[in-house]
Amino acid sequence: MTAIAPVRWDTDRLILLDQTVLPEREVERAYRGWQEVGAAIRTLVVRGAPAIGVAAAFGVVLAARESRAATFDGLMADLETAIKGLAATRPTAVNLFWALDRMRRVAVASSALPLDQVGARLLAEAQTIRDEDIAANRAMGAHGASLVPPNARILTHCNAGALATAGYGTALGVVRAAHEQGKVALVWVDETRPVMQGSRLTAWECVRDGIPHRLIADVVAASVMARGEVDLIVTGADRIAANGDTANKIGTYSLAVLAAHHKVPFYVAAPFSTIDPALASGAEIPIEERDPAEVRRVGAQQTAPSASPVFNPAFDVTPARLIAAIITERGVVRPPYRF
Repeated sequence: MTAIAPVRWDTDRLILLDQTVLPEREVERAYRGWQEVGAAIRTLVVRGAPAIGVAAAFGVVLAARESRAATFDGLMADLETAIKGLAATRPTAVNLFWALDRMRRVAVASSALPLDQVGARLLAEAQTIRDEDIAANRAMGAHGASLVPPNARILTHCNAGALATAGYGTALGVVRAAHEQGKVALVWVDETRPVMQGSRLTAWECVRDGIPHRLIADVVAASVMARGEVDLIVTGADRIAANGDTANKIGTYSLAVLAAHHKVPFYVAAPFSTIDPALASGAEIPIEERDPAEVRRVGAQQTAPSASPVFNPAFDVTPARLIAAIITERGVVRPPYRF
């Protein structure tokens, strides 16, 4: 199989694999302006904390190319406008802010250079962020595979695969690595309401890579655990607090509670850039609320009255005490967590 490349640079434009039309169609879209990239992040054309960070980094590159400033101070003002706008797209995923801060530091450090060289340095940094993410995912996969027993039945939630990163994946990267070692008997794929990232994206990746899997409605997870048909759960993360509390796609906390009840180990796989040591606990993690229409429909099909009020948080927080280990590119971290 060819590698999945959800975010890539092509000469003078950013190319994103449009995840809103998967699995029906595979469509790549080109972006030449940072505001277009911001809209793509906001509307889930690109999603997943690491992938958002990589896309935003290239968004800063596009902002430099769009700038008509004749001085470094003018260019920096344009870049700060873009960084502020890109940072406002998704409040929970800390990788977004981490990548934007890296791009800002490179720009500031290049103040003595001609403006075209500043742009070249920004492009090099964005490409480095992308390459580092792929390398981190592969290292994470290797570390995580060591936790997977033979003939494992693994449950995962949302999409933390190649589509959510620059390539290979975090939680699904662990699954990929274990599958390459012949350890995976079955992956239970939660559909992940309301946007169906499990059924639309994770199942698509499993089909593409020949990973044995079965798709289930979110409400089936408790039943397969009760039947003794889940050996471990592994999910990704969008932000991890200093104490190990972890924000991930809505429904993750439910799985962690179920896992504790059924004595199934619950693992989180995420790069170190997802850890936010500035936050003492998960209580401080901002939780994005999204369009109520996402809950009132499945795809284009209306499933609830338009007048019905909706609560639609995109993420929930899993307490550290429910997490057996956090898998990073630097190794496996076990409680007590102190980042």
